[in-house]
Amino acid sequence: QVQLVESGGGLVQPGGSLRLSCAASGFTFSSYAMSWYRQAPGKVRELVARISSGGSTNYADSVKGRFTISRDNAKNTVYLQMNSLKPEDTAVYYCNAVVYYIPYWGQGTQVTVSS
Repeated sequence: QVQLVESGGGLVQPGGSLRLSCAASGFTFSSYAMSWYRQAPGKVRELVARISSGGSTNYADSVKGRFTISRDNAKNTVYLQMNSLKPEDTAVYYCNAVVYYIPYWGQGTQVTVSS
C-alpha cells in the first residue's frame, strides 16, 4: 500500500533553515508528481510546493525564493529545503501524492519558527 513518511521538522529561529524529507513506498515513485502542503492552527491546509514526475516545480507565492522542492527517484524521496524561515511558516507540513486519482498523505511533521 502507499505510504508516505515525513521527517525533518523541528524548532528553528526566524531566518533559519530546515530540510524536510518524505520517504515514499508502495507505488512507482518516479511516475508521479509529489507535493508538500502545510496547515497552521485554525487555518485550511494549503499547497506549498509541487514537483512533477519530470521535475517541473510550482510554489505558493508566500514561499517563492525561499523554499525549494526536489526529488531523488533512486531513493523514492522528495525534499523541501526551507530557508529564511519566518514565524508565519509555522505549521504541520504534509507530504502528498495522488496515485490512481486517490490522494495519500503522510502523518505530518511539525515546523515551528520562533525565537
